Amino acid sequence: MKELLEKRLLWVGGKGGVGKTTVAAALAVLAARRGKRVLVVSTDPAHSLGDVFDRELGDTPRRLLPNLDAMEIDPDVEVEAHLARVTAQMRRFAAPQMMAELERQMRLTRQSPGTQEAALLERLSRLIIDDDVDHDLVIFDTAPTGHTLRLLTLPETMAAWTDGLLAHNRKSKELGKVLAHLTPKRGRDVATPFDDPQEDPLADLDERTQDVARTLIERRRLFHRARRRIENAKETSFLFVMTPERLPILETTRAVAALEAANIPVAGTLVNRVIPEEADGDFLRARREQEAGYLARIDDELGHLSRPRLPWLPSDVQGLATLERLADLLEARGF
Repeated sequence: MKELLEKRLLWVGGKGGVGKTTVAAALAVLAARRGKRVLVVSTDPAHSLGDVFDRELGDTPRRLLPNLDAMEIDPDVEVEAHLARVTAQMRRFAAPQMMAELERQMRLTRQSPGTQEAALLERLSRLIIDDDVDHDLVIFDTAPTGHTLRLLTLPETMAAWTDGLLAHNRKSKELGKVLAHLTPKRGRDVATPFDDPQEDPLADLDERTQDVARTLIERRRLFHRARRRIENAKETSFLFVMTPERLPILETTRAVAALEAANIPVAGTLVNRVIPEEADGDFLRARREQEAGYLARIDDELGHLSRPRLPWLPSDVQGLATLERLADLLEARGF
């Protein structure tokens, strides 16, 4: 598992509540200890990365240790920035009397399903393809599995949507030009000695169509570039964190299959909160017997992946000192 920290991008995900934020933070500490310049990024709208580090984090990187920065992406900030760009673009072409209604629609869009995800995906994509960023490794502490799968597969959906919209614009524009060409315009539909025979009157797009098309094409290229980088096993890997319990096993097994089907490189699963052998008492003995069955199931269903285990700790993980100790445990398990 040491090769994980040699990647350019590392995604740490899993079912909510299994400890993926703690693992992402500890891996960041371990990589920084080895001299890597690390940025750990929380993409979960319900952020807890700052709580684990016991530091207040925001939408821009904050230095926590030498070589280690952390940030929590604020989807509301991304939505506002995106809608501001859209409104500015519309303002160039819309009649002044329409702007009040357009701005009202933009306010409604803030609460529309998928708005936060789309804005978050664009921010993530820019982080993914940024080769000028001053970090060797970017670790993404992702939202619960279902959200992560949507984020990783949305570029294809967005690209298909963009292609469809561009095709629709092109057909509509061509039809409009044909109709305009067939409509007499004070003799301008008749060739004159001043017409350029090399010029195709149907090939030009008006400024508004060019602007919309340029925006859509840029977004499509952004998502395609991000997706190609996510699929590149030399640069990217995905680590699932799970606990030896029924629901996390079910969700992780499905998620691994979905990511592998989408050509996303999955490095392994980290089994967290395994009851230490030295823990005693009848209650823990019964829990350990149940856990043994779940651990065997993990080995059976995810046997093609690395499956290191972390013990259940006696206290919550909070603060850099505790994360340093957890980094030691990860290193002892091959990270």
